[in-house]
Amino acid sequence: MTPHLASGNRQSLAGHVPQHFLWQQLGAVGVITLNRPERKNPLTFESYAELRDLFRRLAYVDEVKAIVIQGAGSNFCSGGDVHEIIGPLTGMSMPDLLAFTRMTGDLVKAMRACPQPLIAAIDGVCAGAGAIMAMASDLRVGTARSKTAFLFTRVGLAGCDMGACAMLPRIVGQGRASDLLYSGRSLGGEEALAWGFLNRVVAPDQLLDETLKWAGEIATGPSFGHAMTKRMLHQEWSMGVDEAIESEAQAQAICMMTQDFHRAYEAFVVKQKPVFQGS
Repeated sequence: MTPHLASGNRQSLAGHVPQHFLWQQLGAVGVITLNRPERKNPLTFESYAELRDLFRRLAYVDEVKAIVIQGAGSNFCSGGDVHEIIGPLTGMSMPDLLAFTRMTGDLVKAMRACPQPLIAAIDGVCAGAGAIMAMASDLRVGTARSKTAFLFTRVGLAGCDMGACAMLPRIVGQGRASDLLYSGRSLGGEEALAWGFLNRVVAPDQLLDETLKWAGEIATGPSFGHAMTKRMLHQEWSMGVDEAIESEAQAQAICMMTQDFHRAYEAFVVKQKPVFQGS
């Protein structure tokens, strides 16, 4: 993940129409909608890959400053489609199974490498790979009726799927993560808020509006600085404190070279709010 790439690599998503989910751009906020509400928005082999590719592409899209991920209808995502993924997996060879599990992990890597802050808007069922996508987002807004379940053990698998054993303990703590990953039980909205998995809980009819409002507020900030913050939050998981302090010193010095830093100072001098431009 890089906060800035050469201008020759810049891309636009204007007119982009995914095949396996919806994409909408509202000003500087991009909205991904998992759109199979009749099945609680499950993922397929194709949607995994297309989501991965979109998050990778977003590293080159300056016009999008923040991203909201939601599910159509009253559910977020029920995980891998039982008929289109789970069934076929039972007949695959070991090399094909490993290719699949690596591909699903690549989705999480792409989400973490995507420089824009990601906010998951979670209502209803948020299970399996859906819970992983929520976990891999930077921020999470839910409802009291949301139910998040890392239910891999319920289907005879290990809880260590798509980075869950590395990331979930950092969000809710080792003991609570162990509870969820061993049991596969559902984490209700209020409990998820108390545990720190959800950042906010709102009424279902306010979920999208409140999430878009938060994303819009983030989008007005210094996008280069936000990308650097996200990068350091991710990289510092594997650093010691001294290494982290040095890395942050280098990162902050780089940010001080941006025009946004100068814009903030100039606005402060004249007692105005800075208008950041991501450069």
